[in-house]
Amino acid sequence: MPVERRRSRKPAAHALAAATGATGAADYDLRVRIRDGESPVFGPGRVALLRAIEATGSISAAARRMGMSYRRAWLLVEAMNHEFREPLVTRHIGGVSGGGAALTPFAQNLAAHYDMLLGDIRSLLDARVPIFDAYLKDGKSVDPDA
Repeated sequence: MPVERRRSRKPAAHALAAATGATGAADYDLRVRIRDGESPVFGPGRVALLRAIEATGSISAAARRMGMSYRRAWLLVEAMNHEFREPLVTRHIGGVSGGGAALTPFAQNLAAHYDMLLGDIRSLLDARVPIFDAYLKDGKSVDPDA
C-alpha cells in the first residue's frame, strides 16, 4: 500500500492562527476514503496510483514510482475499472512502442471531484482547527470556552 503523505494546513490557516495568537501546534491529518457499502472504492492510494499512471503512461512505471508491485497496481486498476460504472484506466497492448495505459475522461472527472471534496473539507478544518491550540498544554492562554 502506498505511503500517504501528511497534509498540513494551508497558508490561510497559518494566517488565521497568527491573527488569533495561536501557537500553531494543532494540526490535522486528512484521509478520505469513498466506500460502496463496506467496500472502499476510492481514496488517497488509488488517486495516487491514477496520477502516477497519468504521469508515466504505464501501470508498471506507475507501480515502480510508488514502490508497489506491478501485480498490486494491476489488481487495483482492475478493481477500480470494475467498481465504477465506466472504466478509469484504458490499456493498450504491445506494438512497436510497447504497451501503455491512460486515464479515461471519467477518471479525470472523478479525481477532480475528489480533489474538490478534499479542498472543501480542508477549508472547514483550516478554519476550525486553530481553536484547538487553546486546549493544548502549550497553547495560547485565552480560554476558548470563555
